[in-house]
Amino acid sequence: MQYNFKEIESRWQQYWADNQTFQAEFPSDNPKFYALTMFPYPSGAGLHVGHPLGYIACDIYSRFKRHQGYNVLQPMGYDSFGLPAEQYAIQTGQHPAITTEANIARYREQLDALGFSYDWSREVRTSNPGYYRWTQWVFMQLFDSWYDRETDKARPIRELVDRFEFGGNAAVDAVCDADTPEFSASDWQGFDRADQQRMLLKYRLTYLAEAEVNWCPELGTVLANDEVVNGVSERGGFPVVRKKMTQWMMRITAYAQRLLDGLDEIDWPQPLKDAQTNWIGRSVGASVIFKTVPNAHQAESFDIEVFTTRPDTIFGVSFMTLAPEHELVGRITTPEQQEEVQAYIEATSRRSERDRMADVKTVSGAFTGAYAAHPLTGEPVPVWIGDYVLAGYGTGAVMSVPCGDQRDYDFAKQFELPIPNIFEGVSLEEGAYEEKDGVVIAQSGFISGLGREAATRKVIDALEEKGLGRGTINYRLRDAVFSRQRYWGEPFPVYYDADGLPRLLPEHCLPLELPEVEKYLPTETGEPPLGNATRWAWDTEKEAVVENSRIDRKTVFPLELNTMPGWAGSSQYFNRYMDPGNDQALVSEEAIGYWEDVDLYIGGSEHATGHLLYSRFWQKFMFDRGWVPKDEYAQKLINQGMILGTSALMYRKSGTQTYLSKGLADREATDAIRVDVGLVNASDALDLAGLKEWQPQYEDAEFVGEDGEFYVDREVEKMSKSKYNVVNPDEICEEYGADALRMYEMFLGPLEQSKPWNTAGLSGVYGFLKKFWRLFHQGPDRTFEVLDDTPSAADLKTLHKTIKKVTEDIEAFSFNTSVSTFMICANELTASNCRSRAVLEPLVVLIEPYAPHMAEELWHQLGHSESVAREPYPVYDEKYLLESSKEYPISFNGKMRFTLELPLDMSKEEIEKTVLANEKTRQQLAGRTPKKVIVVPGKIVNIVG
Repeated sequence: MQYNFKEIESRWQQYWADNQTFQAEFPSDNPKFYALTMFPYPSGAGLHVGHPLGYIACDIYSRFKRHQGYNVLQPMGYDSFGLPAEQYAIQTGQHPAITTEANIARYREQLDALGFSYDWSREVRTSNPGYYRWTQWVFMQLFDSWYDRETDKARPIRELVDRFEFGGNAAVDAVCDADTPEFSASDWQGFDRADQQRMLLKYRLTYLAEAEVNWCPELGTVLANDEVVNGVSERGGFPVVRKKMTQWMMRITAYAQRLLDGLDEIDWPQPLKDAQTNWIGRSVGASVIFKTVPNAHQAESFDIEVFTTRPDTIFGVSFMTLAPEHELVGRITTPEQQEEVQAYIEATSRRSERDRMADVKTVSGAFTGAYAAHPLTGEPVPVWIGDYVLAGYGTGAVMSVPCGDQRDYDFAKQFELPIPNIFEGVSLEEGAYEEKDGVVIAQSGFISGLGREAATRKVIDALEEKGLGRGTINYRLRDAVFSRQRYWGEPFPVYYDADGLPRLLPEHCLPLELPEVEKYLPTETGEPPLGNATRWAWDTEKEAVVENSRIDRKTVFPLELNTMPGWAGSSQYFNRYMDPGNDQALVSEEAIGYWEDVDLYIGGSEHATGHLLYSRFWQKFMFDRGWVPKDEYAQKLINQGMILGTSALMYRKSGTQTYLSKGLADREATDAIRVDVGLVNASDALDLAGLKEWQPQYEDAEFVGEDGEFYVDREVEKMSKSKYNVVNPDEICEEYGADALRMYEMFLGPLEQSKPWNTAGLSGVYGFLKKFWRLFHQGPDRTFEVLDDTPSAADLKTLHKTIKKVTEDIEAFSFNTSVSTFMICANELTASNCRSRAVLEPLVVLIEPYAPHMAEELWHQLGHSESVAREPYPVYDEKYLLESSKEYPISFNGKMRFTLELPLDMSKEEIEKTVLANEKTRQQLAGRTPKKVIVVPGKIVNIVG
């Protein structure tokens, strides 16, 4: 029987589907193992060979744990809400649900073809109402919760109301808005319902607020920071501006310290932990109040609060800098400076926060015309705005100390502002002095002559005594914007009452499903796409969605028009997999009590400050409220590297439609143009006819080649459809089979590293699989032949060293070296002509995680009727690895002439006698009597003649 991978793989994929081979058991008496890979967004392009890398690694480990007797849960689903489907709907008018369904069908076909051991009975789709019902439910629980600093956890909002009823908020230590006023119990009781609800919004863990957001007019939606690259949208490359909008917010800042502390409890990659640590950005320092100085245009004084990690440098303040978006800018700017300030604000709005943070070379700003009083000296300090200060970090204002901060120094130089030197023995000619340790403060009043720590304590004491500051801890982390102005997302279960305040739908009315709309663009008046729905109002009496025309703000009210962001659906999906069919709870107590958390999570590091941070926040909230048993949902996480593609580049003479072959391109000013790698042969020659058929725009172009051919250049970079360098796994499976693809992707290199794809390399892995197959099949017809004979010691040694190495490699996630070990094993057993069942049968179980289709087929041929998937994993026996003999180098006068295998327990006398009696020794001596024989047992034999 030949190795017919197409027939084998098709047969066993069908068997697994028919028999639900990989369905996790619940309840179960076996120990659990929960393995998860980040679920994909189902794009129309389908998978390329780079996508399955993490899936294959997770599947190998899942199959390994099944063999070890674990009840393995390895689910898969789809992150199926998203902007690409909506953009396609805008262009074609086709409902996003239709394209999403088609894309999912395509993904499922490809995933099945790769032989993954998923429990498909637990599939989730974030765009399915049965799923997003529970995303809406979590949102409602956040709305009905507040964060109690005293107990350091979230608590039900009703408990906060009780505290207000009996004691006001003076004794309540809660995370809340900075402008929350103090009130007594009688004050609270005197508030009307609307005022009470407005006050509670200042405490809720999800709330409405005016926020600076990344607004993309072309897409008609707000984008997260990680969706903006160099000032344009990641998808489409459209301009993005900063804009203030009323948005739903998540009070993730309440969990800042716990999110930091939790990183010490989980086995996640250190670079990812560092990324989250830096994103959260904990700083210890002081909050300081600078009061604006009234002038002819502004009689009122405003408090400008700043946070500084260097209170000891407060006497070095020579100006203040506010973020252009700071709420006070419009109030304090004098009429003379209004035009300049407004122009600067508009220019800044076209730059993303990331651009502003990264750009350390450009120095720009504008003077507001206002001054603020120095809190310790009373001296007037000019107030400027500058885009190096961000509204989203700290208070959006800084006390500028040019002698101690390089950006302040550059700003002061640019605008000829004073740079007072407050450091003893330090020169500022070359730039600011930013060292913290070993400094001595000078020219600073009562702290002159002190070091940093002592000066800091005295300054904080002085500020607190004056009521103009306090010691505090600050975080870079800001509350997360939770609104998107798009259609294809989870609807908020919220309507707005007669006072315009948000009210939640009753829980039993979930899910609130997306309405039908005619257009997926914002309305003509600028409302989000849900504003196009004619049936999008909430009838509180009927508890149902009704026509908008019936809104009367008595019993029928408008529903929220925004939808939730992409990260909403992924923030609890790992818990929903545990109990996906439950329509009474996100997950039952029994299911969460058994599965508890994810044992192995595999996904990309690009989600460090997005999904992986937000999902930790949601998990900690769920833990606080008692719905999950652990406040970290994934104990171990691995970031897989990327599989890189090899792009094909042709060169265009700048400003023309003339294209130059690779060898000619360096002689001209050219632009590199990527072309489909499928149009290039092994010699890098481009199929010009195919190019013109692929892209008709090249029909009339001029192509200048060499020797009758047109050659392209090569560049290794991220595999992407936009770079035309993707390799389709369907084609690989068709030519080499899924088992070959699985093993080759692991063979390319360490899981965590990026590595280039080379289809030609597949032939080596494919050749190995055929060699492994031939261990079980003999003769020209490849007849199955496995014997029940006693294996040789050499074959048993090969088996057990393979078991030992492969097991260690899997446990260390070193899959590439496992594949190499299998290859060595196959070579050794082929050389020894091994046919023993005692050796070959355990190898089938051992290789099953890597090449499951072949393993199932061989297991069946070995006479077994059940799947190999749950067979006990082979365990190596150390006794077969112990060396019983030694290959001695036999030297004559110090030069090695041949080797001789001798038992390790042989004495020196026996070794000498045996070596001298050997025919090769007699030939070397040619009748001479040796002067001396040197024997070092276990090492060498040297004959001195």
